[in-house]
Amino acid sequence: MHTLRSLSVAKLANVSSRLFSRQKSSGGRPSAPLGSRILTSPDDIFKHNMWDHVQWTEEDKENARQKAKENSCTQIPLEEQGTFDTEACQYWDKFYTMHQDKFFKDRKWLFSEFPELLPSGDHPELYPQPAGASTDTETRHRQHNGPKNHDRNTDVPNHQTDSCQEAALEKKTAAIQSNTFPGQHASHRILEVGCGVGNSVFPIVNSIKGTDIFLYCCDFSKSAIQLVKDHPNYDDSVCHAFVHDICEESTSFPFPPQSLDVILAVFVLSSIHPERLHGIVNHLSTYLKHGGIFLFRDYGRYDFSQLRFKKGRCLSENFYTRGDGTCVYFFTKEEVHELFSNAGLEEIQNLEDRRLQVNRGKKVAMHRVWMQSKYRKLYPPPPS
Repeated sequence: MHTLRSLSVAKLANVSSRLFSRQKSSGGRPSAPLGSRILTSPDDIFKHNMWDHVQWTEEDKENARQKAKENSCTQIPLEEQGTFDTEACQYWDKFYTMHQDKFFKDRKWLFSEFPELLPSGDHPELYPQPAGASTDTETRHRQHNGPKNHDRNTDVPNHQTDSCQEAALEKKTAAIQSNTFPGQHASHRILEVGCGVGNSVFPIVNSIKGTDIFLYCCDFSKSAIQLVKDHPNYDDSVCHAFVHDICEESTSFPFPPQSLDVILAVFVLSSIHPERLHGIVNHLSTYLKHGGIFLFRDYGRYDFSQLRFKKGRCLSENFYTRGDGTCVYFFTKEEVHELFSNAGLEEIQNLEDRRLQVNRGKKVAMHRVWMQSKYRKLYPPPPS
């Protein structure tokens, strides 16, 4: 956090003004759907709490790199990092026991940034399906401080491995579908992983009542899920909340693979060790239908919250633990793209959301950086 001096304000406003001029000449609204409040004059900076599409100067970028380098130069010893894994659930349970549902606000922006949450029929121009494709054929919070090892026979040809995986998936699907499961008759199914106390859940629930849409939501914190179920707007006719640790790939979900239209992960994957993320996204993606969408929003590299960490809180590069034991990673666009594309998903959107958050009372400003991405599961190629 820093007090804005007149020179830095003028410099920031000058950069923002140039950006605004380019956007104005190309149609008025920014091309990225991340807000349109553009700072064009240094005199206006304290008129609002947030400014959109803020461009960083080279000086800003270098200062951020130096701060991140300084606060990560001393890392917590490996032998002391295990507690952030084994006691992760306890840390989050304490968090929710203390704050209940008062810490985070409901995400009222969900449908403006993620219209894909609703059936594609409401937005038919967004993602047309290939001819002949069927429309229905098909946490936050636990971090682990090391990669999960899987034995792999590297001598098996790829096509044989794929065939084995497909056969196992079909067997698992058949086993689950032989029994009833919540939301089985819905035509559109959404899963939110790492739902916490429902700050995304209830904006969605209140929008889908009386429709043929069903929402699943999970978190590895029992306290959080109980708070969701105790909420007056919780409705088990359109929502099923359950305890689940997405890092435990051996545990099953209460619905079959290839049954989801949307997976939503908002400020969830950042709490997981970065070396674990590929396996988690790969596993979650098996539950998407072909054409299904994975929606992602999380912390970006050099966000203000990264730069404010003190020395001694770093676990590994760009991965930190807070004072309450919870953890956070800060992504780049390239990392996000690799994460989802390696899971066989196609990029629809992958944006870096840079904003200026202003404390008008203290006359200070903070550079915020968030990632917002959308990836779609590809349809299989037609038989030859």
